Formats: sequence, C-alpha cells, structure tokens
Amino acid sequence: MARFPLVPREAVIKEDLLRGGIAFDESALSDNESGEVKPKSYFIFSFDHRTLPELGAAALRRPPEEIVLTGGPYDLRRTVVSVRVNPASPYRVAAGEDGVLGLWLDGARIADVGVPPMPEYYRHKLSNGKSVMEVAPTIQWGYLIYLTVFRVCQYFGAKSECQYCDINHNWRQHKAAGRPYTGVKQLDEILEALEIIDKYDTAKASKAYTLTGGAITSQVGGKDEADFYGQYAKAIEERFPGRWTGKVVAQALPREDVQRFYDYGIRIYHPNFEIWDKRLFELYCPGKEEYIGRAEWHRRILESAEVFGPRNVIPNFVAGVEMAEPHGFRSVNEAIASTTEGLRYFMSHGITPRFTTWCPEPTTPLGKANPEGAPLEYHIRLLEAYQATMAEFGLSSPPGYGPAGAGRAVFSVSSFMDTLPANDE
Repeated sequence: MARFPLVPREAVIKEDLLRGGIAFDESALSDNESGEVKPKSYFIFSFDHRTLPELGAAALRRPPEEIVLTGGPYDLRRTVVSVRVNPASPYRVAAGEDGVLGLWLDGARIADVGVPPMPEYYRHKLSNGKSVMEVAPTIQWGYLIYLTVFRVCQYFGAKSECQYCDINHNWRQHKAAGRPYTGVKQLDEILEALEIIDKYDTAKASKAYTLTGGAITSQVGGKDEADFYGQYAKAIEERFPGRWTGKVVAQALPREDVQRFYDYGIRIYHPNFEIWDKRLFELYCPGKEEYIGRAEWHRRILESAEVFGPRNVIPNFVAGVEMAEPHGFRSVNEAIASTTEGLRYFMSHGITPRFTTWCPEPTTPLGKANPEGAPLEYHIRLLEAYQATMAEFGLSSPPGYGPAGAGRAVFSVSSFMDTLPANDE
C-alpha cells in the first residue's frame, strides 16, 4: 500500500485474496441452499486452490459466493471479493468472540466481513426440481446472471486446453461428487429460472446476463457457436425485452457470426484474448492458436467493434499467467511491459479490455507448476498500468459491470473496476 499510493488500498487486499485464496473457518461456511447465506455456485471454473475432496468441510458446506470487506485498521471502503478457497491461505474468514465475521491475517483482524444474503429467487425451484442456483446463478452481489449454458470445452486434452483453465475438470469433479451440474442447459430451464428471478428480484438488483461456456469447434445440438449461444439470447430478449443487458463470452468469431450475436439481442461481446505475448499465447492457449490463431483472433476483435461499437467489445485476459513457469516472463518489469503493450493496442482502437485475476487451480498444468500464482507486485502494477492507459486514450469504465470506484464496484474477480475513477454505469 505504501509503495503504490495511487492504487486504492482496497484493491491491494482484494488482489492478494484473489491470487492466493482464502481459508474459511467452519463458522464462516454457508448452509448451502437451505441457509441464510448465498453459497458459492461454481458457475464455470472451480476458482479454488484445492480440489473438492481436499476442501474438507468447505466441500460439504459451501463457502459464500462472495464476501464484502469493510472497516478494520485500514478503514476499508466496501469491497466485493469473489471467494477462492485455499485452506493454506494466511487469510482466514472466521467469527470473532463477538460472533461477527472478520478477515484475519497473522492473528489480527484486518477487516469486517459481510456475506451475501440468500436471495429470495434461490428459494424457489424450477418445475423439474432443479434449483435456480444451478441453472442461473447470480454473482457480483446479484448484479450479473451467469448463464454457463455449455459446461465443457471442445478444446479438450493436454494439446488443446488452455493451460490455466479447469472448466473440464470442474465439470468432472462436480459429477464425481454427485452434485447437480448440468452439461448443456435447456432453453426452457433458462427461461423458467429467469422468470423466477424476474418475479422475486423486486429491487431489480440484477442488471445483466452473460451467456458463456466452453469453446465450440464443431457443433452442439446441431448448432455452431454463434447459433448455439445466440438461441438463448434470442429467446431471453423475446420473453424479457430490455429487462437485462445481454452479454456473450465466445471465441473471436468471423464478422457474420458476430452480426448474428447482435441480431439475436446481445449488446456486449467478450472475445477473450487471454494473454498478449505471442510466444506465451501459442504455448498456453494451444487450442486457440491451432483453431483460429493469435493474429486472426486480434483481427476479429477489431472487426467486431464495427458491429457492436468499440465500447461494447470487452475482451478479457487472465492476469498473472504472463509470469507462469515454465515459459513465462522472469521479471515483473517484463510482464507488465508485455501486458501494457496489449492494453495500448486495443485501447488505441477504443476497445477496453478487462481482466480476471489468475487463480492457479491445482488440476491445471500452470496451477500445478505455480501454486503461488503471480506475485502481488505484478497485480498491483497492472492496476497502475491499466489506470494510466485508460487515461492516455480517454476511456472510461466499460459498460455491463456496474458502478466503478473504490467502495462502489461490484465486479468481484479482479480489482480493475475498484481502481477506476468513481462513475455510475
């Protein structure tokens, strides 16, 4: 915090929790879907530092989906943090003598901890008995409905899977544990779950939905990627016109496919480029390199701005894998220089990338080789570089993420929104 005064102190702690995980005392676990706390939904990846069998009590009683930090010796403003469980983390959430949850580090309470209340819509089942949390979970403190409609990826196997990604393993571990984890979500189930959310979300806290899942290199249900994901958007927009902002995370597709997304009602497009450096992209995203290729991926990102408008094309990168052994950059300086080059490339075209803080999941090649993830200094300097590059090109916080600013942001899987100037969406 002292070294980087331009980065909010809230973001420093948040990044450390996201990169290294949090341990949970049993007093801080939820009672799953029968309790008063909104439990972790495992909406696409595990985002844990241990496999389910290694989580102990946290595998039986899920931790909360997110936590919110306030107060403490750093006088933290309200900070929403996605939960990534790590029983070995020096950070622990536990109840104090007063029974109130706190975040503890080296025996000292450094923040008060709030947990998300169980939303009313989670208390209602679909007609087939499935839970809303399984079909249409919400994250970002209820702001975003996360529709992972295809829970596996067709980049399958060691020679195709992105080296940091555990989407396929997460599917396998939930099935092995006997948990409900629908592979391909049916359209009628999605619409029924959204009906329940719309009925009981009387405060209209949910503002957007994301359609996402694994890459489709052939077909699913007789449809290519644009039509598979697009069919859900079309049905949602017809049933709930204007109720939520529609977003899709998909590959960088040809312009005619991107146009179909737009025609189906999607308004924000996330063609995630994952990592900027050419050598590392080829090594760490082998399926994307083989199937589309880095240069073509970038060309399609720029081309998609002609359909959606530059502001509404928001590709993600996985912050931290730049420094992952065995091939990553050896120094923070080199890694930041590379990432900033990528930021400047896209931002100079009016496109605002965003990032997810890398969680080194243990079943992935990079997670196994780098259990500690990237150093905290990298993540904090990235926030500085991100701020500066946004200012250089006169850009403001991207749409579809809620308000920006420390104490206001709800985006929970990185601190970029906490670090940008305060701004209503």
